[in-house]
This record gives sequence, structure tokens and C-alpha cells, in this order.
Amino acid sequence: MVSPIWFLLFILSSSTALSIMLFRKLGIVTIITVYLLVLAGGIVRSTGSGMGCPDWPKCFGRYIPPTEVSQLPTNYQEIYAEKLHGEVVFNPVKTWIEYINRLLGAFTGVLVLAVFFASFAYWKKDRMLVWLSLLSVLLIGANAVLGKFVVDSFLKPGVVTAHMMLAILVVFVLLYAIARAWSEVVEVEDVINRVKVTRIIIVVLACSILQVLLGTQVREAIDSIVANPVFGYNRYTWIEQLGLSFYIHRSFSLVILGLNGYLILTLKKSIQQQGIVYKFMIALVGLVIIEILSGALMAYFGVPAFLQPLHLTLAIISLGIQFIVLLLLNSDTVFKRVNN
Repeated sequence: MVSPIWFLLFILSSSTALSIMLFRKLGIVTIITVYLLVLAGGIVRSTGSGMGCPDWPKCFGRYIPPTEVSQLPTNYQEIYAEKLHGEVVFNPVKTWIEYINRLLGAFTGVLVLAVFFASFAYWKKDRMLVWLSLLSVLLIGANAVLGKFVVDSFLKPGVVTAHMMLAILVVFVLLYAIARAWSEVVEVEDVINRVKVTRIIIVVLACSILQVLLGTQVREAIDSIVANPVFGYNRYTWIEQLGLSFYIHRSFSLVILGLNGYLILTLKKSIQQQGIVYKFMIALVGLVIIEILSGALMAYFGVPAFLQPLHLTLAIISLGIQFIVLLLLNSDTVFKRVNN
């Protein structure tokens, strides 16, 4: 029986054109899956399901987690007492939320590995794509290992934040690799004030990353409040207990909106034909507005659990679009082939 990996390698080696097409298409699918993984991670955190599986990589010592307490040993509370940190009552919903998150993480790893195999078609044409693809494999692997430490540390705030930031780095590396591959077939409109627009987008991107970091500080503060046995279960008291980090994060969102608005106005004046860059910018402003609205809804309606992961995912997608626009604006230099 032929292994799927060997079959894939055979297909890739048999047709360079097919491999290039596969790399481009598979890269887009992989990036979407990474964003879904970010969303899943946000759902895990917002529902308090991070310890739904107290061990790793198994869940309650099983590859397929239990659905009811009768499937666990009668003394499971004693067995996992240290790892559960007080969550001694089995909750199948939290267990399966965490388990699905792990499955999606594993599937993402397989896709990233497949992208690496597909990148071999560029070995003679653009070797940088192969190294970028390899880097994405190493980063996704490192993040999987970090996921184990997230569980072992009982969701220690700094470890959780590092886990998310590494996911953002994976997104950036993949976006650069895929955008580099698509730059051969995608036509970018002429931008008159390219240098000025580039400087603005760099400032916007830097401020957006800072805003995400501020958001992680707010999230960590909420985690501390949730751990409080008196106020932790009353979501409507969370906002009033947050410190300065929340007010900075809330106010800075208006700065982010203003910067993106200024960017799109400058870009509109700098192009004669609205192409792919302009379309990305329109999408970006829409995402930023929705993101700000979701933040306001969380502030005024007791931080609904379903809005927390949405708010985070929109922020990461916005970062990705800003990074893509930056690459497209400078495609003639950042995508310069070194192996021609």
C-alpha cells in the first residue's frame, strides 16, 4: 500500500507546474486554517476549557476523550488532582472544546508540512520559498510544544500570550511565502506616493501589534478576575474591575481606526486604478470597525463568551491584511528572486 506522503511526493516531482499551483492553493487553505486555529484557541480560553484535557497529548489518558464521567476511572479526581487545579468535576463540553482545538492544531501542522513539500517545486526558481516553508514547519512545531507548556503551567498568562504571539509569527511567515508565490501572477496597481504609503502602513502595523499586546494584558487581567471566587462568575462585574490596561486598550482602538482611515485616504489619492491593494484596504477598514464594535459590545454587555474569540480573530486577520498590503506595495523589492 502506497503511503499518502510518498504519493504526494510522487505527484510533486512529476509536474513542476502542478506543484507550483498546489503550493499557491494549499498555502491559502493553510493560512485560513491557521486563522481558524486562532479562533478555536480563543474559544478555548473564553469558555475556560483550557484544562478540559488535563494531560497532553492524550486527554484523560485517552486518544479519544470521554463523553461522560462513567468512562473515567472512579478515582480520576485523585489521579488528575494536581493537573486539574481544583476543576475536579468532569465537564465533557470543555473537554471536547479543548480536544477539537488540538485536532485542528494537528491538522494545521499536516497542512504546513504539505506546504513545505509543495515548495520543493521552487527549489531552482526561488529557494527562499523553500526556506520560508521550512521555517513555518519549525514554528508550528514549536507552538505545538508550547501548547504542552500551556497545559502544564495551568494556563500561565505569560505562556498563553507567547503561544498566541508565536501563532501570529506563523501567520506572517506563511503570508510572506504565499504572497511571494502569488506575486508572479497577481498584478498590483501603481501607487504614486509608494514610500509615503509604505511608511504609514508600517506605523499602522506596529500600532496594531501593540494593540494586540495591550489586548493580551486585558485578557490576562480578566483571567485573574475569573479566578476570584467572589466575582469570577459574574461577567457584568469584570469590566469595572479591570485596571489601566483596559482603558488604554479601549482608547487606543480609536487611534487604530484613525490611522487606518488616514491610510486608505492617502492610498486613494495615490492610485489611479483601484486594484488588489485598494480592495484589501477596504476590507481592512471594515474589519477594524467590526473589531471596535465587538470590543464595545463586550464592555457594555458583560463580556459575552462568543465575542471574545471573535474579537481576537478579527485583530489577527487585520494584522495579516496590513502585512499583505505592505508586501504588495513593495513587491518589486521584497519579492526579488535570488535564484534566477
